[in-house]
Amino acid sequence: MNTQDNIIIQNYSNGSYKNPQSNAWIDNYEPASGKVYGKIANSNAQDIQEATAFAKAAFTTWSTTTIDERSRILLKIADGIENRLQELAEAESRDNGKPVSLAKNVDIPRAASNFRFFGHAITQFASESHESVGLQAINFTLRKPIGVVGCISPWNLPLYLFTWKIAPAIAAGNCVIAKPSEVTPMTAFLLGEICTEAGLPPGVLNIMHGLGTTTGQAILEHPEIKAISFTGGTKTGEHIARTCAPKFKKLSLELGGKNPNIIFTDCDYDLMLNTTIRSSFANQGQICLCGSRIFVERPLYEKFKKDFITRVKGLTVAHPASAKAKLGALVSKSHLEKVQSYIAQAPEEGGIILCGGNQVIVEGYENGYYLEPTVIEVQSNSCKLNQEEIFGPVVTIMPFDTEEDVLSYANDVTYGLSATLWTKDIDRTMRMSNTLQAGIVWVNTWMMRDLRTPFGGVKASGVGREGGFEALRFCTEPKNVCIKYT
Repeated sequence: MNTQDNIIIQNYSNGSYKNPQSNAWIDNYEPASGKVYGKIANSNAQDIQEATAFAKAAFTTWSTTTIDERSRILLKIADGIENRLQELAEAESRDNGKPVSLAKNVDIPRAASNFRFFGHAITQFASESHESVGLQAINFTLRKPIGVVGCISPWNLPLYLFTWKIAPAIAAGNCVIAKPSEVTPMTAFLLGEICTEAGLPPGVLNIMHGLGTTTGQAILEHPEIKAISFTGGTKTGEHIARTCAPKFKKLSLELGGKNPNIIFTDCDYDLMLNTTIRSSFANQGQICLCGSRIFVERPLYEKFKKDFITRVKGLTVAHPASAKAKLGALVSKSHLEKVQSYIAQAPEEGGIILCGGNQVIVEGYENGYYLEPTVIEVQSNSCKLNQEEIFGPVVTIMPFDTEEDVLSYANDVTYGLSATLWTKDIDRTMRMSNTLQAGIVWVNTWMMRDLRTPFGGVKASGVGREGGFEALRFCTEPKNVCIKYT
């Protein structure tokens, strides 16, 4: 059924691949060329109903499967991902537009790590007990799997974030209805094969493709799907919360970010500059953790501006398969146009485009969605460029004079996902880490992740935390048992 340029993305349900019941399909575009290279199933409520029935049936056995057996299967899935590293990296790159080198070195290894981490973590996830001394009673708290969990993931880190949700859910004994982004479905499609080969029982994981308005909405509304884990835009998160709150579903929402990158004069300058290039433009700036607002202490500002622009101009935009590509293509034509609209309106708010801002034409791929990395100098933190999530290869820079000033700039935004701080002053580090309104603060580094730590944001950046035991707690319900004895 599949050829190189006509890849048919079917649903993976009850351990096998199936067409959608309505036989409805969506075009799948290759960002690097702008061409359609396949079709994606567009599942409806009937598909979700069938998959949920499979998941409910599988839950009876999977929820009572020993922890050692669940762990063994998750570790085999991790091995399966690693064994297909090159194939998955190339598929991710073709589907998303990111450089193959990035997918091979970051995205796919992290997807394997997600399964391996939770395969081990579930063996250490213990019940709690509390002796009521003097009352002759003991309480113990069980952590019971919820049942069927809905996992909805975004297009920017397709397999990386897809597995970040699925792995803890199935490790904890749940069955899953998972929807990858319809913009980047390919590696999720391939994951079904890997799970089958690893011996994951049919019905434990059901991968359902389609639009958010049809497939996603059916997942939200299904009464037997008891929890929703979502990563994506804040507006979609608001819709999910409005839909699920009256149904009393558990919610984990990892939403947008407008993250400050705060640079003091006492920083390790070379390390800061190298890292800031990466934190600004990794994955074409399409990471919710990118430091898109750069604030530089005034005595260092002009030097930083000169050096930063020189480095940014040296970043090569090329076809994702090219070894010289530092930036590939943006994920879609509509997203490219959205990012361009922010750049176009920058002068209206007093922004000065210091470099970039233009679409790039790559020879042989003239219809691809390529854009120069862009640096814009802004006069105020209140401009749209600093307040709204652009989610592309665009950063703003602005000087500051005092710690109090930059702290107010950093916190004066509706988001609160991450912040990066560059300083050697331990007192300043402690003061600012305590007062920055963010779920994650990196000091003298960026994107350094320990999978045991809680991940998530405050304000419009989300609800709840993922990672480590936080994810396993979300994927289970606590049940307290109190025994009185004589």
